[in-house]
Parts: sequence; structure tokens; C-alpha cells
Amino acid sequence: MSLMITDECINCDVCEPECPNNAISQGEEIYQIDPNLCTQCVGHYDEPQCQQVCPVDCIPLDPAHPETQEQLHAKYLQISGKA
Repeated sequence: MSLMITDECINCDVCEPECPNNAISQGEEIYQIDPNLCTQCVGHYDEPQCQQVCPVDCIPLDPAHPETQEQLHAKYLQISGKA
């Protein structure tokens, strides 16, 4: 699954630079995650970096975008040009 940012986001700006896929951007009110680019850091790190740095713990799994580890890895390969 890709991740999502909930409305508890305080716009602290720490998650955006941590994303290796540039999936996080400033939305109209809070940051948002592009599910087409989010791989939960599969291929880059062992754990999602945005979740690690978020001070308010507002980045859960996005139930609207279910994906297996294999699908996340395939997306990583495509995004990184290693496919």
C-alpha cells in the first residue's frame, strides 16, 4: 500500500525532503502523497522515511491503494529506471 497523510498534519516540512521518490508535495492545506510514486521506501530503505521523521504520526497506510511488497518493489524498479 502507498501511504497517506491525514489531516493531523501540521505542515512541519520534515517529510517531503525524506522521500526518495519525490512522492510528497504540499497540497492546498496539508502535505499529500502521490500513490503512483509512493513505494513505502521499498528499494531505498527498510522503513518508510516519512513515517520515521513525522512528529505527529499522521502517515498511515492508504487503504484506497492496496499493494503487496512485490508490487511496491516493481513500482520502485519502474520509477528508478531499473526495470
